[in-house]
Amino acid sequence: MTTPVTGTPVVQTDTSVIRALKKFRVPQKQRNRELALLIFVFVINGAAVALVQLGAAGEIDPKFLIYTGGLTALVLALHIALRLVARDADPFVVPIATLLTGIGIAEIYRIDIAKKLHGWDAFSTKQLAWAGIALVGAVLVVVLLRNYRLLFRYTYVAGFVGVALLLLPLVPGLGTDANADVWVSLGFFSFQPGELAKIALGIFFAGYLVRTRESLTSVGTRFLGMTWPRARELGPLLVIWGLSLGIIVLQRDLGTGLLIFGMFVAMLYIATGKTSWVIIGVVLAAGGAFLASRVLPYVGGRFENWLNAFDPAVINANGGSYQLVQGIFGLAQGGLLGTGLGQGRPYITPLSQSDYIFASLGEELGLIGVFAILCLYMVFASRGIRIGLAGQDDFGKLLATGLSFTVALQVFIMVGGVTRLIPLTGLTTPFLAAGGSSLVANWIIVALLLRISDGVRSRPRVVIG
Repeated sequence: MTTPVTGTPVVQTDTSVIRALKKFRVPQKQRNRELALLIFVFVINGAAVALVQLGAAGEIDPKFLIYTGGLTALVLALHIALRLVARDADPFVVPIATLLTGIGIAEIYRIDIAKKLHGWDAFSTKQLAWAGIALVGAVLVVVLLRNYRLLFRYTYVAGFVGVALLLLPLVPGLGTDANADVWVSLGFFSFQPGELAKIALGIFFAGYLVRTRESLTSVGTRFLGMTWPRARELGPLLVIWGLSLGIIVLQRDLGTGLLIFGMFVAMLYIATGKTSWVIIGVVLAAGGAFLASRVLPYVGGRFENWLNAFDPAVINANGGSYQLVQGIFGLAQGGLLGTGLGQGRPYITPLSQSDYIFASLGEELGLIGVFAILCLYMVFASRGIRIGLAGQDDFGKLLATGLSFTVALQVFIMVGGVTRLIPLTGLTTPFLAAGGSSLVANWIIVALLLRISDGVRSRPRVVIG
């Protein structure tokens, strides 16, 4: 082909070749960025373990560094899997989750040193094992779940599984005699099914809201500048509210009930865009919390510990505020810069490796350290929400934003309880706290976000003009 005036040949570029070159070049850039961040994270995690050993034991123990090296190898395996099957996946999610997991293991290891726990009795050893299981699970999700939209087909199956997991601790012979009926014992290990239930219910909420969004967004009553839903449209919200109260009553688990209800309200707002749903949800949550505090001794005790934490009678009472006060004193001891890894006394706070891991880190890393950790959570949640908002299908948008909001809400509930902003609920701090169920569930959330982000970026877009 030539130009009409000069007769100069015009080279026609095959657009399919250009698209193929772009598809190869851009994803590799994303994965290279992820690899660079991971190398930086590996250095920080290794340095944190070494500082803990020097500060708490006065010497370097190469054996535990080798153990953490196994975790590094599994993260690299996940990175390689992403290069092969999900090259467009978000490059920031895995490094953030790896850094939080590594910092948590280092602090748990520090507490084990103080308590002279070794081998399988040490919480850090168990946490490393669970981290390995969690990363293997994340790799399997990334490799096997090639199209996250397949989950939409199993909306109601996921809902049934989620409810069944929540009821599992109530089955005779499975539940354990813990402070709350949220653990299940299978003899050789125990796990918390509520952590996995939040993922299953997230899938169910996303699929259900996609199917029913038209009826939920129908015209209602206009009042105070907002459109309020009709009474018959409140059914789903009231059902989830009742389920949350049932969890609080039957399992004495305030945190999980609040977390599930908050996730549903957030996803309902994203699906409908109506602020009135959020207001109704907040009113129901506040009303349910007030009612539970007056009727249930378990919840009433949590509120008493929160409101009168420094009352000597409350501190010394059975199940009183001793743990809360010790955690606050630890945060105060850390000050701005902290005592340094391995040089504080976080171990004097009960459950300092699990429920109070944030207070333990606050004592040794100081205000600057915990602020950096909160920034990591903020970036993690914002990346997940960005993945959802960039999606072209409603199911992926709701699932990504719902799961990301759930992680952020869980951090707020846990950090707010430790710092006495809100009553303590007993949830785990994602990625940081000792607990295999929480670690596995949160790394599965990471894998789902990676799959959704890859699907969003690799899906062809319609360009007009």
